[in-house]
Amino acid sequence: MAESTPVPASAPRGILGLIERIGNALPDPALLFFYGCILIMVVSHLGVVAGWSVTPIRMQEVTTQIVDASGVPVIDAETGLPKTEPVIDTRTGRPKTELIESGDPITARSLLSADGIYWCLANMVNNFVRFPPLGIVLVAMFGVGVAEKTGLFDTLIKGMALLVPQKLLTPAMIFIGIMANIASDAGYIVLPPLAAALYLASGRSPLAGIAAAFAGVSAGFSANLLIGGTDALIAGITTSNAHILDPNYDVDATANWYFLAASTVLLVAVGWAVAALIVEPRLKNRPADEGGPSPNAKIDLASMRLTSTELKGLVWAGVALTLFMAALGALILVPGAPLNGSFLDTSTGRSSTRWVNAVVPIVLFAFLVPGAAYGVATGQIRSQKDVISCMIHAMRSMAPVITMAFFASQFIAFFTHSNLGQMLAIIGGTRLAEANLPASVVILGFIVLVMFLNLLISSMSAKYVLVAPIFVPMFMMLGISPELTQAGYRVADSATNIITPMNAYMIIILAVMQKFAPRAGIGTLVSTMLPFSIAFALAWGIFIVIWMQTGLPLGPDAPLHYSPATVGP
Repeated sequence: MAESTPVPASAPRGILGLIERIGNALPDPALLFFYGCILIMVVSHLGVVAGWSVTPIRMQEVTTQIVDASGVPVIDAETGLPKTEPVIDTRTGRPKTELIESGDPITARSLLSADGIYWCLANMVNNFVRFPPLGIVLVAMFGVGVAEKTGLFDTLIKGMALLVPQKLLTPAMIFIGIMANIASDAGYIVLPPLAAALYLASGRSPLAGIAAAFAGVSAGFSANLLIGGTDALIAGITTSNAHILDPNYDVDATANWYFLAASTVLLVAVGWAVAALIVEPRLKNRPADEGGPSPNAKIDLASMRLTSTELKGLVWAGVALTLFMAALGALILVPGAPLNGSFLDTSTGRSSTRWVNAVVPIVLFAFLVPGAAYGVATGQIRSQKDVISCMIHAMRSMAPVITMAFFASQFIAFFTHSNLGQMLAIIGGTRLAEANLPASVVILGFIVLVMFLNLLISSMSAKYVLVAPIFVPMFMMLGISPELTQAGYRVADSATNIITPMNAYMIIILAVMQKFAPRAGIGTLVSTMLPFSIAFALAWGIFIVIWMQTGLPLGPDAPLHYSPATVGP
């Protein structure tokens, strides 16, 4: 009997179709930054011609004199001056602040003048080499590349999924998906088809398994219990843009660690509820050829079980990682050890934890050591040259990032040198301050903005390089720390990843879905994932507001508030 030809999925219509067409019309991110550089050059020159200038401002606490019962000011015996105390904002419980002018006016600096063009050419190499995210992510990826190339990531994901009890399959898939994002593309490629097979073998809709895995990997992209290359990359971008206002302010890769680790637990719970209450009930009544359950399906799970070689590799990797963590613990905890304690950075005036400053090399070895051990045990690594080959493989995959980093570094450098960044931050910060909105409202507004922007530009780093030069310094003007701005961005960037056609991995997920539902199209995928996206956005947005109210740090040495919030030279 001839096989029936699947009915082609119809193209998305309405708002999704419009978003897809607009997104497809956008240039490559590298070209986007190139055009941005040209725009900055033109605008900076227009600013000089028009005589644009902005007076620097700074925030200071609002104080009031302390008076005695008769209304007479209390005098400080040591200074002879009236004593003062801060005025507390009843809404926030924090001291009130006000903006005051400080310093000479800042004027636009033309990049189209003779001196401006010379500066662009003379500093092009330095702009690229000194771009903070570049070195950070490349160093971390050397270790990640070894673990990925040897197959350690694939085996870990597969092994964890196969060991989970059926009743906990959904939360496990979401949790593994969230944790898998540290392995870059591995989660997208390995977990959804495996989840589909496990669900089908359990008499459940394979589409529900794909949705749970995709929700964890993509909608929970920023959440994780561990620190990875993404944390280093985005922290570098935040640092670059915090320097627009404060050249001495640095953001560590661990800046959002506490918040994102707690978010992992939250998203697993929320995702489990969405799957159980909305997604699976919607799919369980579908016929098998449309992605519904197939009680008679025969899935050869034995072929997906871990082989003896893979098990041996996991044992070796586990022993190697244990030894590495023991050595790392000694370096951190033993008094006088290289990573023990903290030190005062005289250039910034901030106290820095030693091991936090070394987190990127730590990430490098945390992946390199078990990855190499796994490779030796499985025969993937037979000589030292094979380790180097794995690192080279990782660098090949980084070619698009390096290319984008070149143009992004020029964009940020141009934006900073033209003074447009400072001027825009001062103007925007002043307007926000005059609006007198609570910090939580400001952060929520920022999250909503980035969520919609993510529908058009799915690349996490590409979007952040575009918005960070504006919002990081602008929010610093309001006393919001760069770390908190970064946390808000990561919430927004993750939540809508699973419903935007601009996500490159949507094609992979759709292809997996069509193995079980041949007529499934982008509409099937988006309608299945939309409940996860909405629930994650709402729950995560509420969670970050609650976190702000507690006053807890977002990570080691990562405050919620920026102080002093000073603008200008």
